[in-house]
Amino acid sequence: MFKNKHFIVALIVAPILAIIAYLGIDIAVSEKPHAAKKGETYKLVSKSNCRYTSGLCDMENGDFKIQFRSETLSSDQLALSLKAAIPLQGIKVSLVDNQQDQASPVAMTASDDSAQQWQVSLPAPASQESWLRVAVQANDSVYYGDTQTAFVVYETLLNQDQE
Repeated sequence: MFKNKHFIVALIVAPILAIIAYLGIDIAVSEKPHAAKKGETYKLVSKSNCRYTSGLCDMENGDFKIQFRSETLSSDQLALSLKAAIPLQGIKVSLVDNQQDQASPVAMTASDDSAQQWQVSLPAPASQESWLRVAVQANDSVYYGDTQTAFVVYETLLNQDQE
């Protein structure tokens, strides 16, 4: 079977054609990235660290990236900080117990002159199933999203009580 030159050529050419077809279809049908337009709204995607007790939550849409950090969590108060990749014009957040609830948003305050570091104090979430809603204004565009608040608890194997 391996003495047939047609079979050997087919073994070499078939994978190359498959790779070329895969890349060609990706180029032909994939969405082309475009810059955010002023006055438009864009949805933020929560990254996987928002689902775990990591203390951090990354949200992004293309090149636009923000990161929430749980600074302190007590029985009645949650302090969050935010770090942005670009200067922001403003940001509002709210905590709700489930996705259907409505709550009045609270404006975060800039903690430095670069408008890339922000902070806020909110009431503590009722449970890990509570939702954090976010609306961010940057470069005259609005970015919005939501995520569950499981990330606000920073928990590792190292900080669990040893028995």
